[in-house]
Amino acid sequence: MSALESLRALSQQQRNTVIASYLGWTLDAFDFFILVFVLKHIAEEFHTDVPAVSVAIFLTLAMRVVGALIFGLAADRFGRRVTLMADVLLYSLFEFLTGFSTGLTMFLVLRAFYGIAMGGEWGVGASLVMETVPEESRGIVSGILQAGYPSGYLVASIVFFLLFPVIGWRGMFFVGALPALLVLYIRRNVAESPVFLKRQAQGRRPFLTILTKNIPLFVWSVLLMTAFNFLSHGTQDIYPTFLETQRNYDSYTTGAIAIVYNIGAICGGLFFGQLSQRIGRKRAIVIAALLAVAVAPIWVHAPGPVLLAVGAFVMQFFVQGAWGIVPVHLNELSPDEVRGTFPGFAYQLGNLLASGNATMQAELAARWNGDYATALLIVASTVAVAVALLSGFGYEKKDVRFGTEEAETPQGVLHS
Repeated sequence: MSALESLRALSQQQRNTVIASYLGWTLDAFDFFILVFVLKHIAEEFHTDVPAVSVAIFLTLAMRVVGALIFGLAADRFGRRVTLMADVLLYSLFEFLTGFSTGLTMFLVLRAFYGIAMGGEWGVGASLVMETVPEESRGIVSGILQAGYPSGYLVASIVFFLLFPVIGWRGMFFVGALPALLVLYIRRNVAESPVFLKRQAQGRRPFLTILTKNIPLFVWSVLLMTAFNFLSHGTQDIYPTFLETQRNYDSYTTGAIAIVYNIGAICGGLFFGQLSQRIGRKRAIVIAALLAVAVAPIWVHAPGPVLLAVGAFVMQFFVQGAWGIVPVHLNELSPDEVRGTFPGFAYQLGNLLASGNATMQAELAARWNGDYATALLIVASTVAVAVALLSGFGYEKKDVRFGTEEAETPQGVLHS
């Protein structure tokens, strides 16, 4: 079945759920990526340097694991829909308050709270979608859902390109409060997960009970997500700073290049998400990750903004192509009873372990006389190989049926 056929086969209710979860992740990512464009400007206003402000990225990523656990447990107990609405409201609120920061300390504290709220969205939204759509549509829907991340980056790029010279960095965060309006759409158009409702009628065991029966799977999932998060954040968070600082491009050129490579990221997520439906989750991830290694030198060393934009487009096509498979892959591997918690918690633990990436790359560049290109290239190439190895020798349960005994994953039963 083609991607278009898979999408046409969805009911209106299923489409509403996909749209809501996609927008939730898009707007969440938009709020996050506003920061990467204005690191230098915040540092100037607070009379500090970029590495000091980049600690905000570390705190946001580190605190996401707290949010994944809190909101994941809430989703498994109270439902995916109501938890998703609460999460969207909270991350919008903390984004708005960030614009009122009076100094670096207040700014960092607010970004930490924002990280908690951001950490809950992906796992809750992904479980709601994957439990709602049919098995044959999961690949392309996974690509659509994960495309929300570069879509948010793209929106942030456009807002930076068009509005930053007018509204400044504080105004960028005020605009970031708009996602709160998504709650109205979810409340009106999205139903609860049918798998969750069925599981509620059957009763549920505690999260820790399920987790202890799936230790090998969980450890592998966290390691894989650590490599994945190093790959995505290692190719995105400091890249605008590289363009502005090492290449000396102005905000318009930086914003334009960011728009181009985020279009590549969206295309890659959709392409590889659907490809994984045909050739399998593991194989598609390995192909995308290894191709990212091959194009990495062009991504940072291409001469001139046009060729650099081409290299960045291709790089993010493969990086986010691999990522486009993650929502369906982790949800298929997760036990039914804890699907609201397990994928998001594993994902955000990986984020925690990779949360020092931006500060590490900034410090490496500073040590190498401002050579951001080398710092970006070394990290991206190394972790892309790690993603390929962990995926290739890991688990897979493509097209598993949720809400059945087949979906349970006791220790030692998973198939590689």
